[in-house]
Amino acid sequence: MTSVASLENTTFIRPPTFYISGLYNVPHTKYYYMFLCFVYAVTILGNSFIMGTIYLARTLHTAKYIAVFNLALSDLGGSSAIIPKYADMFLSENQYIPYEDCLTSMFFVFLFMTMQSFTLLSLAFDRVIAICFPLRYHAIVTKTTMSLIIGVLWLISVFLVTIRLVLIGRLSFCRSTIVYSYFCDYFPIFTLACNDNSPNYALAYVNVSVLLCIPLMLIGFSYVCIGVALCKISQGAERIKAMKTCTSHLILVAMFYLPIISVYISAHTTYIHPNTRIINSVLTQIIPPMLNPIIYTLKTEEVLQSIKILYKRMKVNFAMEDPVKNIVKN
Repeated sequence: MTSVASLENTTFIRPPTFYISGLYNVPHTKYYYMFLCFVYAVTILGNSFIMGTIYLARTLHTAKYIAVFNLALSDLGGSSAIIPKYADMFLSENQYIPYEDCLTSMFFVFLFMTMQSFTLLSLAFDRVIAICFPLRYHAIVTKTTMSLIIGVLWLISVFLVTIRLVLIGRLSFCRSTIVYSYFCDYFPIFTLACNDNSPNYALAYVNVSVLLCIPLMLIGFSYVCIGVALCKISQGAERIKAMKTCTSHLILVAMFYLPIISVYISAHTTYIHPNTRIINSVLTQIIPPMLNPIIYTLKTEEVLQSIKILYKRMKVNFAMEDPVKNIVKN
């Protein structure tokens, strides 16, 4: 039954549920959703492993790894907000979602996506200070400073996503309630409204600027500064060493921004079949969180060394426990 909400003498019509269309008329879709479940399992293991390593290894208790820990947390939260709910929905063929649950899902999906982008920006700040101002790095990029930056970014993200939900709450849905997407997506939902949704259109462009354009421009500017600083290093070995510290971050930036931008541009310039658009969008959101911990493990020497130290420590602890257990048994 459709509910009616009143605000300042204005009546808003809210549907009891939305219908998430997902993939349409595609054979063997269950295998696709099973693949999503596999990706989610790898994402949980990988990001939990990185977070656990940072927590246990004292050598990683630095400002940079506060941001890396936050990126792993955002990746884990973003995948958890999308995959379990919607994989279960489509596998069970029950694609209706209550209005309130839909808005809640939208909040967490966009919250973690925004934080992924902002955290990559904070890591760019770490790199530009480390390479351009190496002697002042430990004075500028402290654990307190990075914690404050991450905290402010969380507050900004919550504020931006809350505005989306407030504007959605002021819309009336008196026609179709079919959401042509794979989750409760902001744009496909507000375009269903039968009253004025121009503020939502304006906010959509603001969100693209804040989520993609501004962070990417700042990251690009930071690497221009890094490039200038590297050119001033006379010794080639030192230059290569400094460049290697940026490799993992550059890969993460490319994996996050390039697919999203390509999907966004193609959607606005050419016709894409809805199924193709959905598959591309899903992979854009779930593949980077799965690969990020793998890249940080393989490409970052500090993390590799910390893992080796933790492994040796575990071996020593097990070796010390076995004789004690034998003595107790005897």
